[in-house]
Amino acid sequence: MKKLLPVFLLFLLYSQKLMAQQQPQFTHYSFNGMQLSPAYAGITNRPEVLSIFRYQWLGYDASFDDGGSPQTLLLTAHTPVRLLNGGVGITLMRDKIANTTQSGVALSYSFHIPIGEAKLGLGVQGNYNKIKKGEYRPNQPDDPFVPLNSSDTKYDLGAGIWYESSTFYAGGGVTNLLKAEYEFSNIQDNVEDDVKGTFFSENHIYATAGYHLPVANMFILTPMALVKHDTETFSFDAGAKVTYEEKYWAGVNYRHKEAVGALIGLGLFTDNSLRVGYAFDFTIFDRVAKAPTSHEVMLSYRLPEPAVRFKPPVRTPRYNFTK
Repeated sequence: MKKLLPVFLLFLLYSQKLMAQQQPQFTHYSFNGMQLSPAYAGITNRPEVLSIFRYQWLGYDASFDDGGSPQTLLLTAHTPVRLLNGGVGITLMRDKIANTTQSGVALSYSFHIPIGEAKLGLGVQGNYNKIKKGEYRPNQPDDPFVPLNSSDTKYDLGAGIWYESSTFYAGGGVTNLLKAEYEFSNIQDNVEDDVKGTFFSENHIYATAGYHLPVANMFILTPMALVKHDTETFSFDAGAKVTYEEKYWAGVNYRHKEAVGALIGLGLFTDNSLRVGYAFDFTIFDRVAKAPTSHEVMLSYRLPEPAVRFKPPVRTPRYNFTK
C-alpha cells in the first residue's frame, strides 16, 4: 500500500473533497500487531513496549522546503490485565510527509477467550487524530487558494480480532469506522471564504498471519503475510524469516507493486527481553516517482509474564465424626 504523497495538498487548495489512504506501512509488520489490530493487546501474555522509526524513500525531494520523504515514528505498549479478562494497550504515532504531519493516540482493549492452549482476542479502539498542514508561503499575499487554518483534529474508532498460539497467529482490524472529516478553510478577517478543502479518513482493513515451523535444531522458519485494503487500493506483503535459538533472525519481504525488502535482528538480555531490528526496502516499481530505498529501525522490550498474585480459595468439606 503506497503512502499518500504530498501532492494531496494541492487538491486541498482547489476546494476538492479528497478520499485517500493515510495509514503508514512497516516492513516489521510481523512484530507490530498493535498497529494492525486492537485485539493484539495483551494476547502474548507479556507486557511489551515497541518503537519503530521508518524513513521511507530516503532522499526523495518533491520540491518542498522540508523534502518529501515520509517519516513515521510509532510507539506502542500493551499488557495483559487478568481482572479485565483481556488486555489493554496504547499506540502513539507521528507521520510526517513534507510539510504535513499526522499524529494520533489510540487506546485499545482486547477481550480474551481461551481456546485450548491458544487465545482469541476481540478488540476495540478509540482514536484521537490531528492533521497539521504546516506553513506555506503563497506567491501573492492573501492568496485565496492557500488555506490558513493550520490543523484539524478528530475522534475515530477501530475494531479487530486476533488468534494467538505457540505455533500460529492470525488477526486483523479495521480503522476509521467513523470516517472522520478533516477540513481546511481559508479565513480572512474572521470571515470564512468559500474556498475549502476536505480530507476524508477512509476505512483501512488489515489481515495478517504467520506460522512458526521448526525446520532444524534451534531454527524456526516463519512464513508471514499481510493484506491491506482501503476504498481505492489493494496491496499485500509476503515474506519469511528464520529465527535461531529465539535470539537471532533474518528474513525477506515482498510488497505488492512497491518493493522488496530484508530484515535482521537480535535479542539481548535475559529471555531476549530486548529486541533490536533493522529493515531495508529496495523500490522496484515506479522508481521515477520515488527514491530507491527505505529504512526502518525497531526496538522492543518485553517483560516476563505477570505472576499470579493471589490464589483462588479452595473449598474443602468438613467432616464430623461420631462414636
